[in-house]
Amino acid sequence: MSLVVFESTKQIHCAECRQGPLRRLVRETGVPRCLDCADLGHLVYLPRGDTALTRRAHEASSLSAVVVRFHRRRRRYERMGILVEDDALARAERACLADAEARARRRERDRLRRAAEDTRFTAAFAAEILRLFPGCPADRARAIAAHASVRGSGRVGRSAAGRALDPPAVYAAVRAAVRHLDTEYDSLLMGGVPRFAARARLAPRIDAILDGWRAASDASDTPAQAS
Repeated sequence: MSLVVFESTKQIHCAECRQGPLRRLVRETGVPRCLDCADLGHLVYLPRGDTALTRRAHEASSLSAVVVRFHRRRRRYERMGILVEDDALARAERACLADAEARARRRERDRLRRAAEDTRFTAAFAAEILRLFPGCPADRARAIAAHASVRGSGRVGRSAAGRALDPPAVYAAVRAAVRHLDTEYDSLLMGGVPRFAARARLAPRIDAILDGWRAASDASDTPAQAS
């Protein structure tokens, strides 16, 4: 059974040493006593909030107490923190710090792993763009792939189809890039033109660019005529 210490905002004094007003007190046989008179004055206060630290400090402390305060609106006592031995709190803090360092190292390893995965995926996406559109400049293909495959962006490259390098998804990424960078699509939207109307207006120009990028494959496959 845990010892209970009460926080109070009232003008309460210790019944034994008359010290007060008391911020924290113990009630023994119905009368208030300060922490020193209750033999708890050597304990240190740990506010609630860090579950792991609280658990470890409580387990390491041979003497501890729960600190509560009465919530008038809810009409109940609520836990505010605990009182534990200073050495126990120091040991708990060291243990939590070691855990935090381990978690930080793990996060860094995960970050590096994801970065390597993203680099490989972006390169594969760019290669697929060049396979479907051999006339697309290589630096443009890399830029489209990098934009479409940003982790957490919700763009087509991060969709299930995009991660599988499905041709329709790759085509959609390339078409979107051409729409935004090679036409006045964004200006039309800012000018109040509805999205679908703007797309329809610009579709022939976009198709011409994409057809040109695709046509490079046909040209490379055509045998040179004998002179």
